Amino acid sequence: MYFEMLGQMKKVLGQLDKWLEAAGAHATAKSFDPNVFVGLRLAPDQFALARQVQVACDTAKLCASRLTGKEAPKQADDEQTLEQLRARAQSVIGYLDGFSAADFAGADTRQVTQPRWEGKFMLGADYFREHALPNFFFHTSHVYAILRHNGVPLGKKDFLGQLSLRTP
Repeated sequence: MYFEMLGQMKKVLGQLDKWLEAAGAHATAKSFDPNVFVGLRLAPDQFALARQVQVACDTAKLCASRLTGKEAPKQADDEQTLEQLRARAQSVIGYLDGFSAADFAGADTRQVTQPRWEGKFMLGADYFREHALPNFFFHTSHVYAILRHNGVPLGKKDFLGQLSLRTP
């Protein structure tokens, strides 16, 4: 299950990369600096686009890391351009490509911790279902919404990406 859902996270990060590319093209077509998008947010108390991308990427890589016990690569959180944010998403996809289904053996009962939980832990299955997946989709949805709200021509198909449609 985890490996398959990791595939979905990789797919969404690939879509996020395309959204950022579309934002750059939109800015060029409208004759403004594409990096204006980096600091935009939906509400004053929410993260700006750059931080939304960073958290979405971190959630995906740390999910895989925490469920497998493998060390995740550290990233500086210093992206200031759309291209740097795209590179971050692409690097996380590359990291996730290094996992196999076998890496997730025992993930259901692995104890997952993080500093802000103040000494508490979650079992891997609960962490995945209650924290990692909702957090990942929360932040990727905000990236999409910030760009869409600011005129980037994105639609539902851009969010979903290619579907595995079959003919009868």
